[in-house]
Amino acid sequence: MKAAPSLALRVALCLLVAQVLGASITIIVVQLHWATQPEARSGGQWNDLAEHRMTDLIVQSIRRAEDGRLFFEPIDALREEYARSPKLEIAILYASTNEPIEGSAPRLADLFSRAPAVRLKHSIFTLADEPDIGARGHVEDVRTPYGRMRIAMFGHLFDWTDVLGLVSDIFPEHFNNYAIDIVGVMLIGWLALKRGHMPLRRLAREAERIELDSLHQRLPTEGVPAEIMPLVTAMNSALARLDESAERQRRFLANAAHELRTPVAILVERLYGPEEPQQKNLIRRDVARLENLVEQLLSNARLDRQSDKSLGMIDLVAIAESVLDDHALLAAKMRRNIALEHDGAQRSARGDRRAAESVVANLLTNALRAEPEGGTVTLRVGDMTIEVVDHGEGVPAEERGAVFEPFWRKCDAEAGTGLGLAIAKELMEKLGGRIWVEETPGGGATFKLKFWMAQTKELGSPEEPYPSPRFDIRCARSPGRVSSSRRE
Repeated sequence: MKAAPSLALRVALCLLVAQVLGASITIIVVQLHWATQPEARSGGQWNDLAEHRMTDLIVQSIRRAEDGRLFFEPIDALREEYARSPKLEIAILYASTNEPIEGSAPRLADLFSRAPAVRLKHSIFTLADEPDIGARGHVEDVRTPYGRMRIAMFGHLFDWTDVLGLVSDIFPEHFNNYAIDIVGVMLIGWLALKRGHMPLRRLAREAERIELDSLHQRLPTEGVPAEIMPLVTAMNSALARLDESAERQRRFLANAAHELRTPVAILVERLYGPEEPQQKNLIRRDVARLENLVEQLLSNARLDRQSDKSLGMIDLVAIAESVLDDHALLAAKMRRNIALEHDGAQRSARGDRRAAESVVANLLTNALRAEPEGGTVTLRVGDMTIEVVDHGEGVPAEERGAVFEPFWRKCDAEAGTGLGLAIAKELMEKLGGRIWVEETPGGGATFKLKFWMAQTKELGSPEEPYPSPRFDIRCARSPGRVSSSRRE
């Protein structure tokens, strides 16, 4: 990527432009103010602003004859000024001798030929014999291609183009006078910004040293200008969050690898060791537990790469039915019942189907282990919610927050890795929902899932051509049987 121009250089250039514009505006304002002053105070008037333009035209009208003599012959533009200004008179004299050249106005030539041998610059004069007391003239010694000449003019008139000409004529002179100041201001501005950016360069060097393994480092705040302190503070806060997240991921992966090694070793031992009673059921349980855990990890990784906008609408009833079907055989082997309860309305929410199924499956697997033999685990679907209800020992109130911590188990003798509920909580947070546990009336634990942006559709709507059946809980007395009645 192409780097932008230096900020210090851009500021220095802006200072230059500001000074040039400021000088130009100042010249125009001062000259206009001077030209509009009353006659009694300063004698200024608009016609005086035409002196620079007229001087240029007069210099261009000086000619040299073949014998070397100089004479005055107005150019076309100056002839137009004569036509516009009836009282216009022009005289050109040698500045060293006060001798007028041919073509000069007699009255002005006679007046200034008797002037003392001094240099004149921007001198205003009036004529005693001029009836118009407001008429004024201008005389000045000017450098020309023919040497220094004294140019006198009287009766010239103002034109609006004289304002621009005034700047072009006067500004170089002012710039020469203040060039050192202008350049000095530019250098001071450039150096001040360069020095002011030194803390930023130090911060950049410190930031370059920060890597994934050194996220605990922070950008220094000592000597940082107040203007960029909020940026440094925000970056340090971001580093703290990244450090916390990376540390949590490292700890999670390390513990997951350690904890998963135990159930895998047990499964291998059961496969290759002496055959035990109910060995197939035990193997199926271990495989289901590992499969569910791996599915949650995969769903977690997939949601990390997925944005909230990419989440679609999911059918909560269909998810509950799918999980129930998958666990029916396992429940039968464990001599437990599973029942689905919902009011028959279509329940939808925004989320990811595989992630939601993984969470519900994890809760159902845990509930089947907690449910007493012959009991019934209930999947209850409501508005934006899915509940998994068991009637086991339950979760004490003081432990209901800890159960969602990674690797938490009630006791070391319990089977499992302690990862399932922690992953379930993380998945629900990524789906924009939440998970919590309450006490089941009569004893047990009820795990509740609250999804995000649910939408309820009427049964049989065009978007759902195959409406979901309505179920009432009617659990059979025989263990492992899942029964329900459909209300047409």
